[in-house]
Amino acid sequence: MLHYYHLIWPMSSSSKKVIYAALIGNSLISITKFIAAFYSGSSAMLSEGIHSLVDTGNQVLLLHGLKKAKQPADKQFPFGYGKEIYFWSFVVAILIFAVGAGVSIYEGIHHIIAPTPMGDPTLSFWVLGLAFVFEGVAWFFALNEFTRSKGKWGYLEAVQRGKDPSMFVVLFEDSAAMLGLLIAFLGIAASYYTGNPLFDGIASVIIGLILAGTAIWLAYETKSLLIGESANPELVSDIRRIVSHYDTVESIHELLTMHMGPDFIIATLNVNFKDDLSTGQLEQTIANMDLQIKQKYPPVKRVFIEAHTISSSVTKTPQR
Repeated sequence: MLHYYHLIWPMSSSSKKVIYAALIGNSLISITKFIAAFYSGSSAMLSEGIHSLVDTGNQVLLLHGLKKAKQPADKQFPFGYGKEIYFWSFVVAILIFAVGAGVSIYEGIHHIIAPTPMGDPTLSFWVLGLAFVFEGVAWFFALNEFTRSKGKWGYLEAVQRGKDPSMFVVLFEDSAAMLGLLIAFLGIAASYYTGNPLFDGIASVIIGLILAGTAIWLAYETKSLLIGESANPELVSDIRRIVSHYDTVESIHELLTMHMGPDFIIATLNVNFKDDLSTGQLEQTIANMDLQIKQKYPPVKRVFIEAHTISSSVTKTPQR
């Protein structure tokens, strides 16, 4: 079960390192891209500048989400603020689609309809080269952290089943950035050497489509977490096994789990206990179950056990 532990355990420390690395890189890169776009007149370079600027803002939002998610529970939010990171990750996906993809596609179409001669692209080539190096370092760092945390799962499986979106959001952004830089380089080079600025506009549209695809995938993966996704099947099965192991249990009618954050899980059970149990025995059994589940899986912060016994008419025994 170690591979599962990695994806439900608190990863805010690793997440912050990845986000800070991306934030510093994108902040510096976005400035140089806008300067190069101004001197070259390239719509592809302008799209890349917008891309880096959006990524910079997104990293700020993710850091804000991680900070908000650490707030302690209160009367208004008794289960804490863990879902803040899910909300802000979803906002990031929206911004990539609306701002990054939207502006890039618009600029590309504008340059295709009304192409303008491109200036000297030398500075753009230098900026793209340096940006590729910086983005490559940030991407490698994000990939390394994600690989370490995913355990034995495959990459796609880890994205689909992982509960900390801040890790794969940065990896997705950096991957899209690397691909966008390559497209921008090819578009600018083709426009310069052929003398046809149409290629630059096409590159800008392609960059926008890459951003749109990235945003849609991110939104899809974070939506279920925001709504209320269950714990991974391994944990659910193990909780069922733990409870079923007790001699006082006849059967489990229902077992529900939900993530309130990357490292906060609620588990509710409807258990059919044996009819000959006394109230004291029932209370002790439920207390033992509660303790055993939480000891094996610390992210399970709350366990609610509803006792279903017809003869004794015991209806509900919630645990703290």
